Amino acid sequence: MKRTQRSRLVILVAAVLCVSLATATAQQRGKKEFTFRGKVEKVDANAKTLTVNGEKVDGWMAAMTMVYKVDKADVLKTLKAGDQIAAKVYEGDFMTLYDVKVEPPPKK
Repeated sequence: MKRTQRSRLVILVAAVLCVSLATATAQQRGKKEFTFRGKVEKVDANAKTLTVNGEKVDGWMAAMTMVYKVDKADVLKTLKAGDQIAAKVYEGDFMTLYDVKVEPPPKK
C-alpha cells in the first residue's frame, strides 16, 4: 500500500509541475512583448521581488517605480541596488519581469 501511495504522490507532483510550466508558457504565448528598462532600487530575495524605477514603455506602462516579481528567482542573486536592467514584459502582465539582464552603465 505504501508503494501505491508513493507512486500516486510522484504522479501528482509531476502533474502539478507540468500545469505550472504550461501556465507560465501560456502567459507569454499570444501576448505582445515589450522591452522594459530601469534602475534597480531594491532587491528583496525573501519576497523574490525587485523594486525598479522603470522607464516609460510605449503601449505598456508609464514611467514609475514599482515592485515586480521575476520569472527566475536565481537572477536576484546577481542584482543589486543601482544596477540598470533590461527585461521582457508582456501585454496584460504588469507584475512580472522576464529574462532580466544587467545592462552596462551608460558611457559618459
